[in-house]
Amino acid sequence: KPLKFKAFFSLPSQYKFRDLTIEELKNVNKTYPNFMFSMNTYTFKDGSQKDLLNFSGTVPVKYGNCYNIPIRLWILDSHPFAPPICFLKPTVNMGISVGKHVDAHGRIYLPYLQNWSHPKSTVIGLIREMIAKFEEELPLYSLSSSDAARQSELLSYIAKITEGETDLKSKSKTGGGKNEGCINKITIVGAGDLGIACVLAVAAKGTADKVVLLDLSEGAAKGGTMDLDIFALPNVEISKDFSASADSKVVVLTVNSLGNAQTYLDVIQSNVDLFRGIIPAISHYSQNTVLLVASHPVEVMTYVSWKLSGFPKSRVIGVGANLDTERFRNILANLLKAQVLAKDAWIIGEQGEDKVPAWTSCNLVATQTEGMAARNSREMVANRAMEVLKGKGQRSWSVGLSVADLTDSILKDKRKVHSVSTLAKGCCNINSEVFLSLPCVLGTNGMIEMVKLEEDPLVQEKLQSSAGSIHDLQQQLKL
Repeated sequence: KPLKFKAFFSLPSQYKFRDLTIEELKNVNKTYPNFMFSMNTYTFKDGSQKDLLNFSGTVPVKYGNCYNIPIRLWILDSHPFAPPICFLKPTVNMGISVGKHVDAHGRIYLPYLQNWSHPKSTVIGLIREMIAKFEEELPLYSLSSSDAARQSELLSYIAKITEGETDLKSKSKTGGGKNEGCINKITIVGAGDLGIACVLAVAAKGTADKVVLLDLSEGAAKGGTMDLDIFALPNVEISKDFSASADSKVVVLTVNSLGNAQTYLDVIQSNVDLFRGIIPAISHYSQNTVLLVASHPVEVMTYVSWKLSGFPKSRVIGVGANLDTERFRNILANLLKAQVLAKDAWIIGEQGEDKVPAWTSCNLVATQTEGMAARNSREMVANRAMEVLKGKGQRSWSVGLSVADLTDSILKDKRKVHSVSTLAKGCCNINSEVFLSLPCVLGTNGMIEMVKLEEDPLVQEKLQSSAGSIHDLQQQLKL
């Protein structure tokens, strides 16, 4: 039962630094006397549990008016040498504004927590930074009664999906109107340069009846988002509310964490943590959507999206090497005058330096000698094309055009073949659950089938090497 600090029982023996912890919490109680303290069971990401001291209450935040923001802090048994675990504690009539410092579960992420160091760092200092960040952008907003019911359902869904209990086959009941599911609607998550580029390219393509830009950034609309708002485009909506994405045919993920990670693994883990707050909500509002991942690294983040959504592999794809493939073909056909080769040419595997040129058919020749000569000639031309391709960067607008190309094939059910990131298990003797770019037929329900590549031991070896390194990286991530 929650109690005032003065009435609260002494800390259990599991707390290694009890005197330091009690002294600090006395200061917290003095500054915020409304906080209530209790011992409860906390479940960690790996499923382990501990009985931990926690306290909840409200902190005052000035955002025009003064708002009382409800929070809950869990104190680890290694405190004060480890930071608290912090959450918003919204009521059913409050919605969570997902942003840089808050995910859809209400978990709070702050630089102060990342840089926690005793004795410099204190709970009082943490709460002060929390208030300062919340004054830049309120983490909660008021819901109408109907939206409150929807938010309650969403919070319940998120709680279940983290426990693996959600029935993803059940149909969403949270649509944005009776005709919403019948229109070609695309949601783009993330309002950075890539997100804006995708909005402009998809809108220019004219395939979608409605484009929603889900802006999860802090503060008021800035830069491109503000300009999109000023120069309103037909059928483009900007929102911070996940419910605006309801009944999307395709959801494009462009977000990347801007945390202070030190290593490559930390950067990816930061992106994984960001996706944990996004994918369950997106999956809830659009349970029949195709997820198209453009976040980095695309192979890993497509795998993460697949795992977090519970969607079939056909409905979770990455942008993969679609852009590189189109460029490669253009170089072959127009610069090197190798039109015959271009139509069967593909870039597959990983994005970046480890991408691989491949072919989906082999021109038959009369003799083995002629076949060897043809292969050598093709390899020389391909190597020249790859050198030219290396000099081409992947700018936001270029990737945006590629995203528009992919969404066009999906919405129009074109059954066109694209090189996209798909589950590669079972292909080229790959036995692990990794996503690699391979030629796939795309339609309304995402990936329909994989197109068979010409057998090439060197290509298979490179794909297996990529699969091994990606799998090793995935094993180090905390999902």
